[in-house]
Amino acid sequence: MLTAIIGGGISGLTCAFELQRRGHRVLLLEQSTRTGGVIASVEQDGFLFELGPQSFLSGEALLKLISALGIGQDLQRGDPRAARYILLGGKLRRLPMAPPGLLTTPLLGLGSKLRLFAEAFLNSQPPDGDESVADFVRRKFGSELLENLVGPFVSGVYAGDPERLSMRAAFPALHELERSYASVIRGAIKNRPAKGASRPMLCSLRGGLATLTNSLTARLGDNIRPGVTVEAVRRGKANGSTLFELHLHGGGRAEIIEADAVVVSAPGDAAARFLGTISNRFGELLGRIEYAPVAVALCGYRREHGAHPLDGFGFLVPRKEGLSILGTVWSSSLFPGRAPEGMVSLASFVGGATNPAVLDLSDDALLAAVEKENAAVLGITHAPVTRLLHRHRRAIPQYNMGHPQVRKALREEAAQHPGLFFAANYVEGPAIPACVDQAIRVAESVAKYLASR
Repeated sequence: MLTAIIGGGISGLTCAFELQRRGHRVLLLEQSTRTGGVIASVEQDGFLFELGPQSFLSGEALLKLISALGIGQDLQRGDPRAARYILLGGKLRRLPMAPPGLLTTPLLGLGSKLRLFAEAFLNSQPPDGDESVADFVRRKFGSELLENLVGPFVSGVYAGDPERLSMRAAFPALHELERSYASVIRGAIKNRPAKGASRPMLCSLRGGLATLTNSLTARLGDNIRPGVTVEAVRRGKANGSTLFELHLHGGGRAEIIEADAVVVSAPGDAAARFLGTISNRFGELLGRIEYAPVAVALCGYRREHGAHPLDGFGFLVPRKEGLSILGTVWSSSLFPGRAPEGMVSLASFVGGATNPAVLDLSDDALLAAVEKENAAVLGITHAPVTRLLHRHRRAIPQYNMGHPQVRKALREEAAQHPGLFFAANYVEGPAIPACVDQAIRVAESVAKYLASR
């Protein structure tokens, strides 16, 4: 029996690897000539740059995967005390590392602090229908918290617009705290980790995050076919059993392969096209998933050319500051090997759902804007010694209003087509640990389905 996995990002690679470990035949189909999706690491002039995600939070399934691949020795853990900053009024202000710090931070005024304190003693319930992140924060804590803290955080995680993001879909844990305890703060206190319990840590890998996807690719070997486009997926039969027919195009020729199960890990627009031949409903639902465009500007500087000590993670930017940058990560402060001796490495993110038009600028204009803004914030006096720009026109799926209904409908429609599964970042969350968790669960479901046949 053969399982076809369509899409060679972290989700598809993990699902294929897990099925292969269980002894199943797999074939991973990837449209581009490389695997890894948005994860890509590049060495340039002695710097190690990440073209997509800069790090990941440790999770049990992800750490087990890293160990199974034999790359545990390459795991790098960031300093959990690394400071995060918010740019407010043109100045970097340290973000509190624990909830009590919100009551003393200069990022919020007295009124917002009183609302935060009072929320623990008040009762509320989320509305019956969907609610945006912005409406949730305004209802519970006020506009200042939204503008100064939550908005920048949403930009850092989703590159999204809090006015459009669904609270239930994007931050389900917070929604559930209010629903279960009638107070987010009371619920957080009651569910805080036990003393001494391990907490997720910021991590990377020596050689960059591509170490993970490259290792998965190497393990799958000839079971990966790059440069192949799936044009259509249809139902067929062989020896009385229901199969899937995948119509492919690659290398200048068309072909049809048969699979007993299909795992969809491709982006929503691509999946909408090739699944529309099974059901128009797939095309309709997947077509409703929006993506935020993001450009990653990567610059290397001489350390003495910047006034700021870069003592921490980096900074996020509220939209009211009027900058192009959503945030800048101080890469060389987080993990070793990111910059040569005496140098520092910065990764800045531009665009997102709140400013997509900035990606229409030329590479030179976009880099010039980023360099000017970082120079003003960090006291940089010279041009970078090296720089690189990478654009993701469809970087991060947006869990916007209505997304919970889209996910539910996708699951219901997939249930009408036994053997068809989704393992994609628009289902359970876009972060690397969430993608790995979901991919492993999907592999388990596929194995059960194949056993039932």
